[in-house]
Amino acid sequence: METPQVAHRTVRVGELDIFYREAGPKDAPAVLLLHGFPTSSQMFRNLIPALADRFHVVAPDYPGYGHSSMPPRDEFAYTFDNLAKVIDEFTDALRLEKFALYVQDYGAPVGYRLAVAHPDRITAIVVQNGNAYEEGLANEFWKPIKEYWKAPTNSDNRKAMLGMLTYEATKWQYQTGAEHPELVSPDGSAEDQFLLDRPGNAEIQLDLFLSYRSNPPLYPKWQEYFRSHQPPMLIVWGKNDPIFPAAGATPYLRDLPKAELHLLETGHFALEEKLDMMAPMIRAFLERHLEVTETVMSRVTQMTRLD
Repeated sequence: METPQVAHRTVRVGELDIFYREAGPKDAPAVLLLHGFPTSSQMFRNLIPALADRFHVVAPDYPGYGHSSMPPRDEFAYTFDNLAKVIDEFTDALRLEKFALYVQDYGAPVGYRLAVAHPDRITAIVVQNGNAYEEGLANEFWKPIKEYWKAPTNSDNRKAMLGMLTYEATKWQYQTGAEHPELVSPDGSAEDQFLLDRPGNAEIQLDLFLSYRSNPPLYPKWQEYFRSHQPPMLIVWGKNDPIFPAAGATPYLRDLPKAELHLLETGHFALEEKLDMMAPMIRAFLERHLEVTETVMSRVTQMTRLD
């Protein structure tokens, strides 16, 4: 079958240019892919074509990430509330009235803010190493971050956070926990680091490390959304992730007993190594829970026959 083409576009959202990757029929069910730290929509570069024959797939870069605008900190407050506000306005700009969410890492606090604000717009959720429970922040990785939350001007705390922005730290995120590290391309970490190293970006990342402390107090509200609305959820989690360990995956089942949980033998950036396993799971889940129109299905059938 013909591989769907991926378009690379930019849309104006307020005073910002928001870059996004887009593929698939625009009349198909929409899937919004929300990236984590320290990456961008490039983390979905291989997943997008694997879904775009049946779904309208959209993956934006947040302000300060990827190829979106990176306004100075005195012109834009880099907080999770503001990231969610921009992505909310982005969905309006693209006229995405209903969509499934794929959330990973930072994508979870961004996406769950959208879900709470617009529960009627969310058709399904795919969670990949994205936290919404206190159990997911109880490991060693979070200790220096929590110290930074308490005293962000302390020089030792700032030094510890700046250490998370080095190339070695970025490669560590990609490689650690992978079952077969040789399958993890070095291109992802290299691109991420190139963009992290832009002048002024380190302070932006420190602002967002600090703003992450705004997320745990919202966990009860997100969990109430899960219980009240019971969105279809697929949890595909790299169980060897030292940042968001499997302890943060299983609590979702308390509030969403019908959710599907798969703990995979990989790390934080599971798509880098387990795409061949994850893409069929995600496709099957979305096909069960989203309405794929007859028009889209007939187009897919026609493409298959031509191939």
